[in-house]
Amino acid sequence: MFKSLPLWIGLRYLAAKRRNHFISFISASSMVGMTLGVAVLILVLSVMNGFDRELRERILGMVPHGVLYERGGINDWQGLAEQVEQQPGVVAAAPLTRLQGMLGYAGRVQGVMVTGIDPAAESKVSILPDHITDGELEALTPKSYGVLLGDLLAKRLNVVVGDKITLMLPEATLSPAGVIPRIKRLNVVGIFSVGAELDANLAVIHLADAAKLARLKAEAQALRVKFENLFDAPRGIWTLASKLDGYFTGSDWTRTHGNLFQAIKLEKTMIGLLLLIIVAVAAFNIISTLVMVVTDKQADIAILRTMGAKPSTVMAIFMVQGISIGLVGVVLGTVLGVAGALSISELIAWVEQAFGFQILSADVYFISYLPSQLLWSDVAIVTSASLTLSFLATLYPSYRASRVQPAEALRYE
Repeated sequence: MFKSLPLWIGLRYLAAKRRNHFISFISASSMVGMTLGVAVLILVLSVMNGFDRELRERILGMVPHGVLYERGGINDWQGLAEQVEQQPGVVAAAPLTRLQGMLGYAGRVQGVMVTGIDPAAESKVSILPDHITDGELEALTPKSYGVLLGDLLAKRLNVVVGDKITLMLPEATLSPAGVIPRIKRLNVVGIFSVGAELDANLAVIHLADAAKLARLKAEAQALRVKFENLFDAPRGIWTLASKLDGYFTGSDWTRTHGNLFQAIKLEKTMIGLLLLIIVAVAAFNIISTLVMVVTDKQADIAILRTMGAKPSTVMAIFMVQGISIGLVGVVLGTVLGVAGALSISELIAWVEQAFGFQILSADVYFISYLPSQLLWSDVAIVTSASLTLSFLATLYPSYRASRVQPAEALRYE
């Protein structure tokens, strides 16, 4: 008789209209709080996952995993690249020469990092060829001094493909007029957009042109190395440097973007813990709800006990009610959170377009849009933690209900 009684009575108590409307309000607040807590937690974790993914795919798709430097530069980069690519864990290698300077056009000036590449080898180590929106990578040819600009950099300079811009290098030369900076005219042959901070401060030219501008006697300044696992780069690049003949030194992505990557992981953990407090508050509301229900149902509990119900049966009745509140909140929150995580990027993009402003600016953030990546493992962790808190919240009020003495409860009825 009593096997299904806890479930039946517990659900009736949950759905029944109460004389004390405050109890109904607290019960609804608990459910809404659980729903919002779970939804926001899933949504925020998905956004943090999106930032982590974009850092790996976009930023580290453009930034070298590792760089090998040789004193005086690298003369035979093709031979060195073949040797490096034979090492375990290495995907590909390509030459690299870097310069710092300023680009000017029609009175506008922007500081840039000028990178010299070999167009034929670049696609093996970089996502640049896949993100050219105007022009083409093959337009970078030796002695033509063509340049590819990030779209934000092109907008700031107000240039398009076909314009000629001025590159000013920090080295000075003597002339009859005095000391003047080195200046070179470049032809804009393409625009790229990776949706990251590099769109605002990177210019790409041919490797041979970069060597001349840098006054290198060698073919390249360094060799860029791409690893199968980017987390192997810090150790792998120094292993390569020690194995190669000659005097090589290494550098890796953790020196430039490692702190950002660690900050994202730390923020995800801390924000997750802070938002879990919302779920905990909702769980405490479940405790409050059940305590008041137990007080309100003293007579009912006493009648059940006199009819032969065991304390464990009474305890189970109120556990069913509390867990039901938590379960409904978790299910609704999961649905809302998953829906939000799958649509937040498009929603923010629509808001930016509709109202004409940018929420995430590449001047401030390392990407210019809000990414999101839903991981079902995160959903499972959030729902499990929320249901566990809901279950724990039912224990004390349910135990208190099971300790009600029928004689004491019915004395004043």
